[in-house]
Amino acid sequence: MPEIMWIIIGILMVLVFILWYKYSELKGQIESRARELFEYWKSKELETQKQVLEDGIRKKYEAELQRWKQEEEKRIREDAIKKSKAVIMGQVTEHLIPYFPDFKYNPKDARFIGTPVDFVVFDGLSDGEMKRIVFVEVKTGKSGSLTSREKQVREVVEKREVYWEKIHYKPNTIEINNDMNGRE
Repeated sequence: MPEIMWIIIGILMVLVFILWYKYSELKGQIESRARELFEYWKSKELETQKQVLEDGIRKKYEAELQRWKQEEEKRIREDAIKKSKAVIMGQVTEHLIPYFPDFKYNPKDARFIGTPVDFVVFDGLSDGEMKRIVFVEVKTGKSGSLTSREKQVREVVEKREVYWEKIHYKPNTIEINNDMNGRE
């Protein structure tokens, strides 16, 4: 009987060893599968949380952008109105300057042309004794600087490149009489 017992114990040991081996094998497979499922869940959860976070950030910044647009639009409109007022005041001043007390010419001698200079003054014309012709540019506001076109007019006048020309129109013909006072 002791021999059978040793055989049974041997068989039980082999069975325990086989069961332990199968258990270890299954445990490894289960752990591997659990790791795979955890990694899959983790990546899906991360993607979901990332999307939720991105959506929240996007909504927050879209709201910020809308608020900024509204504030900026308001500021731009106010600035445009302010500039428009300044332009209108400048235009009104340009038209009225001959009637200001400090204007040194007779208002009757001033002719508003607007561009490229504001006035041409025929100084003394209303008194019947014209002394000179003056080009006048009126500036309002802070800078008072001339535009490039206004500078060009000033330079031509300073070079004395100013001439008289008479055009006589008859149907189908134009007669031009130049008087350049010896300048050519």
